[in-house]
Amino acid sequence: MTPTASDNAEEKNELRSVLNSGIFHRAPNLANLLTYICNKYFEGAAEQIKEYNIAVEALGRMVDFNPKRVSIVRVEAYRLRKRLREYYESEGATHRLRIEIAPGQYVPQFLRQIPPQPSLSETAVVQADFLTIETEATPPAERAQHPTEIQEVVPFLRPASAISPPPLQLPPAGRNRGGVWAAISVAALVLVAGIAWREKSIQLGNAAVSTAPILAPAGQDVRILAGMESGTYTDRFGRAWESDRYFQGGAAFDSGDHPITAARDARLFRTHREGAFTYDIPLPPGDYELRLYFVETLYGENNVAGGGEASRIFSVSANGSSLLSDFDVIAEAGSSTADIRAFKDISPAADGKLHLRFVPETGVAIVSAIEITPGTRGRLRTIRLVSRDHPYTDKQGRTWDADAYSRGGQLVMRPSPVANIDDPDLLHGERFGNLTYVIPVPPGRYGVRFYFAETWFGPGNVAGGGAGSRIFDILCNGVALRRSFDIFKEAGGSGRAFILPVHGLEPNHQGKLSINLCPVRNYASLNALEVTDESR
Repeated sequence: MTPTASDNAEEKNELRSVLNSGIFHRAPNLANLLTYICNKYFEGAAEQIKEYNIAVEALGRMVDFNPKRVSIVRVEAYRLRKRLREYYESEGATHRLRIEIAPGQYVPQFLRQIPPQPSLSETAVVQADFLTIETEATPPAERAQHPTEIQEVVPFLRPASAISPPPLQLPPAGRNRGGVWAAISVAALVLVAGIAWREKSIQLGNAAVSTAPILAPAGQDVRILAGMESGTYTDRFGRAWESDRYFQGGAAFDSGDHPITAARDARLFRTHREGAFTYDIPLPPGDYELRLYFVETLYGENNVAGGGEASRIFSVSANGSSLLSDFDVIAEAGSSTADIRAFKDISPAADGKLHLRFVPETGVAIVSAIEITPGTRGRLRTIRLVSRDHPYTDKQGRTWDADAYSRGGQLVMRPSPVANIDDPDLLHGERFGNLTYVIPVPPGRYGVRFYFAETWFGPGNVAGGGAGSRIFDILCNGVALRRSFDIFKEAGGSGRAFILPVHGLEPNHQGKLSINLCPVRNYASLNALEVTDESR
């Protein structure tokens, strides 16, 4: 409920206390931001508290300000949330009200603070289907994931889903012997109301809701570009991506032309959804593989918000089971660097949907893209990569994906004939240079087959030479697989295929097989790569 001028005197007094406290002494932008959003709230114009309006009216940006390209409002809002949290943990701890701004939103909340009361247990959690009862010991950061406009900071009922029915205020635990049973009874009532509430498509401030009832055809891939408002996109590998759908909560963001490294197709990382949100993706029964795409363009060196590790931490779950815990994109890959995490044995829940939940811990959660492909129980589908710009179908009818997951080097086509292999066309493409392949895989053991053919060095070839002309090391996650590897020598001459199999490789703690081909003499080169799950 948006307050009227007659019922916000206490809230205005709290705003004045915060502004007069001195916490914004060297941060006038934060004072202006807080004053603006609170005044709009008091005027009953909360719907006008939007990123563009804040930038122009509170932070003095020009009228051509583009929130999809400039993230100043999000940066300042993050700083304001942090400053308010510090204030209410110290000087403002005894105030009757506290001002909060939920992650992913800008509308202020005036929450009533109640002195701590004795409870049944400091960590007690009672579950009622998808509802949980939280105690005052619940961390403020978790409570903030499910904001309401005015809410007492006492034990309350919270749906585990992103779309929450109106919270009911419970009496502080421990005030009477029947408190526990009363709480459980209320939980049962809210369960019924919550089921009806979930059937509605709603808009909560900046937190959007997308309900798309279309079921993905059995056996087809599902690819979603989070934050892309409409249309489809066909990436450089020929795969079609749909606009954002099936989400509840969060907000869309477009980083524009922000430079992104380690991405063969940067468009897959240009937009993202951020906040506290879920995706409820309809899928036919079966086993699937899931890949989540991330990039950190706000925090980190040379980014607008600065900082680094620990600036943004969040968790991801699928149908209630943890996929990523305390996930930090910068710690995983670095700032402005594309990162992909892969999972196998993914199946829809009993309701026919895959429920992905993104829960903020520090800052807000993000995801750039979601990819779901048919899989096999217990085993990741074989990953086949060919050193070409486009996929290749071999003589056995198997598809080799275009040169994905690669960093460094250059692609070139070599027309020279290749012997000693049934499908010589497979080896006509080549990547040469100082090569790295960062391949996302779930925990397990994997075999890798490297495909080589020396068509540059050797008698009769352009560069001449022979054995010893090209030498490089092959490593996986920093462990040497082969030292001083010489394609010409191993294959027995130029124009001959050589396949190097390696077994029992395990991903690093970031879920990657990081394969390096490091030059010793002249450039390293590779024609194709095959990764097979050996977990069984």
